Amino acid sequence: MGHEEIERYSRHLIMPEVGMTGQRRLKNASVLMIGAGGLGSPLGLYLAAAGVGKIGIVDFDVVDTTNLQRQVLHGTKDVGRPKIESAAERLNDVNPHVEIVPHEVRLTSENALDVIRPYDVVVDGTDNFPTRYLTNDACVLLGKPNVYGSIFRFEGQVSVFDARHGPCYRCLFREPPPPGMVPSCAEGGVLGVLPGIIGALQALETIKLIIGRGEPLIGRLLLFDALAIEWRTLKLRKNPECPVCGTNPTVTELIDYLEFCGVPSYEEGAAEDHADVPTISAKELHERLERGDTIRVVDVREPHEWEIVNLAVYGADLIPLDTLLERLPELDSAEEIVFYCQTGARSAKALKQLRDAGFRKVWNLRGGIRAWQKEVDPSLPRY
Repeated sequence: MGHEEIERYSRHLIMPEVGMTGQRRLKNASVLMIGAGGLGSPLGLYLAAAGVGKIGIVDFDVVDTTNLQRQVLHGTKDVGRPKIESAAERLNDVNPHVEIVPHEVRLTSENALDVIRPYDVVVDGTDNFPTRYLTNDACVLLGKPNVYGSIFRFEGQVSVFDARHGPCYRCLFREPPPPGMVPSCAEGGVLGVLPGIIGALQALETIKLIIGRGEPLIGRLLLFDALAIEWRTLKLRKNPECPVCGTNPTVTELIDYLEFCGVPSYEEGAAEDHADVPTISAKELHERLERGDTIRVVDVREPHEWEIVNLAVYGADLIPLDTLLERLPELDSAEEIVFYCQTGARSAKALKQLRDAGFRKVWNLRGGIRAWQKEVDPSLPRY
């Protein structure tokens, strides 16, 4: 290390637990960040500041205004720009001595092993189950540690999955939940500061692994409740019957993780467009309402979402999904009814409930109120 780097890392170097040896290990290490969003933002900033020599970033998304509440790698000027570009620019500014390697691809079964193989540590900052299982299985097959984090509303989780020394993600979650069972951050929301806390913990665990100090969260799952400021640690055990890292593994190569998780496509709204759920587009619904067709429009979101934006001007009523069955007498099976939510997932569930109750003239607004904002009225606020 040159004089400038010694000065830059001086607060590390005077710590006997790090010193020159630990800092050289950081400089010689390579870390792959999967995702440059909420978790990837603090993760990338602290890894770059710490002097990790090579940081790979996997991301194919663009910066959206809704990201800015929590994804501090990106700024207002970056809206519409590929996240991987704004992330690389910011991290190079934090530390020009760090090599940033962009991977502007969707991680898939076809490319995951090649993308992950060159790196020492993998950090999972994703928000969907197919990529989590894909990342886990690839890390097991390649013998890489996987620093895991997840967030939702006010709660977060962190662990280190390393099948060489403890359990993997599948030991804890053998199978994914049914599609739609766990709301995404886009549907359920997330407190903006929470990914900062969880992502920083992922960075901490990554640095500990690299410098070989402390006790990594291998075999432990750290749970954080931001409302109560409570931490809990659960002990995890390696499952000898785990299909990927168990005694007799049945998953010996990467599989189709979309099929495994029951997700037909990553395209927006595709997971909600089930074959047995009749849908109507925003444009078609708007045209029919404008010409005076008698259609009952029902919003199945929560009251606080209704306050943000709604279709009350078209006579929409608010009947939250969890109250739908008890309020069934308010609906007339002879009417045409269109259900909508934010993206189409909850309204698809509502539609199925009514069809089970004998309603036949029911439709799901494809893409939800987001589609309405895009296709019909761009002046509506989007969240």
